[in-house]
Amino acid sequence: MTRPRSQIVSLADTPYYHCVSRCVRRAFLCGDDWYSGKNFDHRKPWLVARLMLLGEVFAIDIAAYAVMSNHYHVVLHVDQAQSRAWDQDEVIQRWLSLYKGDPLVHCYLRGELCSEADFRQLGRIVATWRERLASISWFMRCLNEYIARRANKEDDCTGRFWEGRFKSQALLDEAALLSCMVYVDLNPVRAGISETLDESDFTSIQARVRGAVSESSDSNKCPSRRLMPFRTGLEHDQEPASLPIGLRDYIELVDWTGRIVRADKKDFIPQEAPSALSNLNLNQAQWQMLALESQKESITIFNGLDKLAARERSRTKKTA
Repeated sequence: MTRPRSQIVSLADTPYYHCVSRCVRRAFLCGDDWYSGKNFDHRKPWLVARLMLLGEVFAIDIAAYAVMSNHYHVVLHVDQAQSRAWDQDEVIQRWLSLYKGDPLVHCYLRGELCSEADFRQLGRIVATWRERLASISWFMRCLNEYIARRANKEDDCTGRFWEGRFKSQALLDEAALLSCMVYVDLNPVRAGISETLDESDFTSIQARVRGAVSESSDSNKCPSRRLMPFRTGLEHDQEPASLPIGLRDYIELVDWTGRIVRADKKDFIPQEAPSALSNLNLNQAQWQMLALESQKESITIFNGLDKLAARERSRTKKTA
């Protein structure tokens, strides 16, 4: 039985979520479609560019992504503190960068509001927009609707582009988060599309690897600079939210895990696990099992039955 999105996304439990959207009938509408004989690879940069834009506008960070030929994965982090820190004008400017907005808001921007009732209504509108700018549902809606409209316009057709609503799963701890990110970043490798991380086009790991080796990355052009940052080891109150691992450790972890799941790469598995594993309190065998099982895309894979049971008990108490 499906559940309403409000029961799946609970920021009290975790700000991290893994979301997946598939093309209608799982057709390869973002790749080489064998049914129609057309190639739609040019749509993959659309998705990446739109993701980066929405990551700039929303109070939602992009931890990982992978754009495949008939679906895409994205791991998101909701930063409620950031959305609460925005003043009224910033909320308005962010929302208007995506939508036309309410006429009352445009009157406010022109300095034409006078009555108390108008200002109260303006406050209600801004409160709604602030909530939406920290909503995964609205983030995914802004992403999927844009791609669907653009693709339908290109094909001169109407109808669904995506197969229903997106799927989402909560990532309840650091091990769940990192194992899911690794799973997402390794999608092209596991699908046999690429052999190395640097060749894994339209993935966050490719962007991070190329960003790490580039000394002159421009923040406006390099996708890696617009992804959620990794921990640097420097603690500052004003620093943005960061992932619970260093960039070097994460790249090493993805590469090492990728060699495990490829049968022809077994000779290249390191004798010792990367340092990231000790930080997660997981040994090499535990991580290997988690990484191998994560291909099944089950919610229990990333979180474990004990954490899911505890979350379910907590939700039951709240709804009782």
